[in-house]
Amino acid sequence: MATTKAPRKPRKEPMSRVDTAWLRMERPTNPMMITGVLMLDEPMTLETLKKVVRKRFLAYPRFLQKAVDTPAGAAWLEDEHFDLDWHVRMTALPGRSDKKSEKKAFERFVSQMASTPLDKSKPLWQFHLVEKYGGGSALVTRIHHSYADGIALVQVLLSLTDTTRKPEKSSELRTAWLKQDGAEVVRRVGAIDRYMKIGGKVLDKGMEMYRDPTLATMLAKEGGEIGRELLAALALSDDPPTMLRGKLGVSKRVAWAEPLDLDEVKAVGRACDCTVNDVLMAAAAGALRSYMIERGEDLEGVTLRATVPVNLRPLEHAKKLGNHFGLVFLELPVGEDNPIRRVERVAQCMNDLKNSRQAIVAFGLLAALGMAPTAVQGVALELFSRKATAVATNVPGPQQPLYLGGCKMREMMFWVPQTGSIGIGISIMSYNNRVHFGLIADAKLVPDPDAVIQRFGPEFEKLLYLALMGNWDRSLDSEAAAALTVASN
Repeated sequence: MATTKAPRKPRKEPMSRVDTAWLRMERPTNPMMITGVLMLDEPMTLETLKKVVRKRFLAYPRFLQKAVDTPAGAAWLEDEHFDLDWHVRMTALPGRSDKKSEKKAFERFVSQMASTPLDKSKPLWQFHLVEKYGGGSALVTRIHHSYADGIALVQVLLSLTDTTRKPEKSSELRTAWLKQDGAEVVRRVGAIDRYMKIGGKVLDKGMEMYRDPTLATMLAKEGGEIGRELLAALALSDDPPTMLRGKLGVSKRVAWAEPLDLDEVKAVGRACDCTVNDVLMAAAAGALRSYMIERGEDLEGVTLRATVPVNLRPLEHAKKLGNHFGLVFLELPVGEDNPIRRVERVAQCMNDLKNSRQAIVAFGLLAALGMAPTAVQGVALELFSRKATAVATNVPGPQQPLYLGGCKMREMMFWVPQTGSIGIGISIMSYNNRVHFGLIADAKLVPDPDAVIQRFGPEFEKLLYLALMGNWDRSLDSEAAAALTVASN
């Protein structure tokens, strides 16, 4: 008598502690997903996109798995009913008469997607192809943070692209721009260590944490230094109560500015003897300052903090997905009216962080939270999220044109999720020698993010003007900036 073969059980893998922490950070007010926008010069068909996703994105088996969470722990479980049609969709924007209204409609759609949690019964990702946008198409991507951190997910998404319109059929699955620009670029993606020249000892400890991510091991290896850093992090005062903090809702608002010329940003950095990152973060602080003052906020002496990710993994391991980054607190001097002084203060904060253990402490705490009861996780998340007003990322991307499914990519942006009670996300992305500034905000806190992003360009123009007018025999300082500003009035 023939025997009936038992059905194969779906493959199940335990989830790492840090990935578990990010899975459990999900809140109705802050969905834990990384949202991306890719704008294409030519129209793309849904079938072309599905072909690219099937061949390249699904080459990572993790994206065929869904996240399951039980009291015994979280795990990755193969989705027996995986349906590509559910994950890759076509959408159309409502009628629009001009370029400005078209952009507004697209920003509303991205805002809606950034506000909508992913379906937990399926693998936690979706691609939305927007037809007939900007003379071509646009792609909105949503991937849950539990799959990977920014450095890994940016690599994954850019592995869908090519450096030529028609790549050779025999070309291997690869991240083309990384092969062109080398490992130095990888280090910059989704992290600030390239710009702040983070100390070698700190990165070495980060690699040790990557291999053995337990809080006990971290404390044993770092001893007093980590203990002091942990106490310092816990002792940080809460960020001041401004209009950018408050009770969160369930709706996000997304907006992005017209791009800047990367060479001009570099020129300002040279004039101020600081990094590109310093210049951009100072301009972001200036944009927030202008917005808040116009709405009646008293910013005398006010400094806000933003949490910024720092990569802690060996570069060659980023393609393995997972979350392997720490966080540091960057000060945004919104109370400073002198634009060059703002740059100096951001640069000084970056310099102070270069030998800090803050990032390692944050990674260890995330690992510990992944093992903690849900109630403990909630308390700890709220405790640390009160110490910052925003999440800020600067992603230096490839400085050459890329193609997705044969369509030239014109612009790209990414936003990481906010955590706990944080309701503001600042995103800076460079691609093909242009720099984009984007903002994602809780609709209750900033219902009009366009009013913030429209100030980013003018704030940078102030720095560019001062750099061009300054004395190039020495770096431009705040006193010189004040004198030039007075002279120009």
